Amino acid sequence: MVSLKPVGKKNPQDVTAPPQFYAQAVKTGLTDLNRLAYLISNQSTVREPDCLAVLSALVHNMTDELSQGRVVQLGSLGNFQVGVSSEPSSTPEEVNASNVKQIRLNYRPGKRVRKALETMDFKLIGG
Repeated sequence: MVSLKPVGKKNPQDVTAPPQFYAQAVKTGLTDLNRLAYLISNQSTVREPDCLAVLSALVHNMTDELSQGRVVQLGSLGNFQVGVSSEPSSTPEEVNASNVKQIRLNYRPGKRVRKALETMDFKLIGG
């Protein structure tokens, strides 16, 4: 269950207006590669160090594939792809790598993850 808390935000176009409140997801912890390796090893016959080695190799190879401009498809988990934000240019000839302002990782969830997100339960805390 995902916890939500109300967060007030001012309207930057009307600073005299009262704040409006929005639901914000509350993080309840962090799961790293070591924890994932532990969880996977407890659900299979593969030992924890072997799971960690495979996950580390996944990170290494995924980074390499993304740096070559490939979309990385991880089945029902989803697809990962590099995206950029850039400064505009007047002509196509003026566009180059120095126009890039920000690099990001785009993620598109697979069917299983999308379904899990659609059926997720929430509880309100604080207020």
